[in-house]
Amino acid sequence: MRLLFLILLLSVWAAPAHPHKPSDSYLTFSAQGDHVSGQWDIALRDLDYAIGLDADGTGEITWGEVKAKHKEIAAYALARLVIGADGVSCPITVTEHLIDNHSDGAYEVMRLTADCLAVPRVLSIKYTLFFDVDPQHKGLLRLEDQGGTHTAVFSPNHETWQLEAYLVALKRQFLDFFQTGVWHIWTGFDHILFLCALLLPAVLELRGGKWQAVTTFRRAFVDVISIVTAFTIAHSITLSLAVLGFITLPSRLIESTIAASVIVAALNNLYPLIEKRLWVVAFVFGLVHGLGFANVLTDLGLPRSALAVSLVSFNLGVEAGQLVIVATFLPLAYLSRRSWLYPRLALGAGSLSIAAVASVWLIERSLDIGIFS
Repeated sequence: MRLLFLILLLSVWAAPAHPHKPSDSYLTFSAQGDHVSGQWDIALRDLDYAIGLDADGTGEITWGEVKAKHKEIAAYALARLVIGADGVSCPITVTEHLIDNHSDGAYEVMRLTADCLAVPRVLSIKYTLFFDVDPQHKGLLRLEDQGGTHTAVFSPNHETWQLEAYLVALKRQFLDFFQTGVWHIWTGFDHILFLCALLLPAVLELRGGKWQAVTTFRRAFVDVISIVTAFTIAHSITLSLAVLGFITLPSRLIESTIAASVIVAALNNLYPLIEKRLWVVAFVFGLVHGLGFANVLTDLGLPRSALAVSLVSFNLGVEAGQLVIVATFLPLAYLSRRSWLYPRLALGAGSLSIAAVASVWLIERSLDIGIFS
């Protein structure tokens, strides 16, 4: 069955993957006249993959190992960053190396300065870090100047950013964070598996203790819409509250709870305790998933002036990506529902596979270990 194959494939693919934070780096700059200064935060795990930091092969990167590679890190990174003034490159100097912890691990922090020949009429930044080894990588920029705060997202399809007129920059910011939201949900494997676990029984109903196919598409559609709507409302609430700073919880607690939510949703298909109103489950656990989504924007540290557009466009991107997943899943499930294989394989084996993968995540996150690494 195609649906079962997709679920099992996703479960195997998702097992070694990080659930919510694909590869990102953070550029925080300030432009004053002909001088640009700031810092660049790059994940140690990404640098280790690109140039090798773990010299003793223990799986843990120490400060000594990072310090020994400072020159190599700077050379590698600066070869992939260009700050320009009116088409002329501004020489970049690394003034300090530090280590900082983000929600998804330790980061190399490079303090930078760039001095241009003159005050630029057009300031540009070209970013190509890791694009040759990881096309999913993103660079998140926050730049402050006398005119306010500007944000952008660098990707293989958008390597160059320019300080532009307000409306042009606003449009670019909206599109950047919308695309980031779409991609974030498509690489958020625990979110996808949670949705799959909730949606698998949507085309079935329990009759006499056995799963039977629903009689109409409308019945399945209403169930799916109620689940997706509840989940959307819930994670939108906590995403907004977390980004605005009203909720702050330890990342390990959030990620562990998300893994537990996937297990609960999957096991409920095997041993149904909640047969109807699965939208309640979607809403309750959706509140926690929203905190996981917030990591991208909270780590960027957006100021209030740039927050509204980034938050709205990112959330809309998440919802658009989610709708694509549901629109792909529901027709396949509905067409397969009458097969005797669906309740046994798609629902049974699929839910079991989802629970197994999520159990590995729960162990990894709660104990802070890497089973697959």
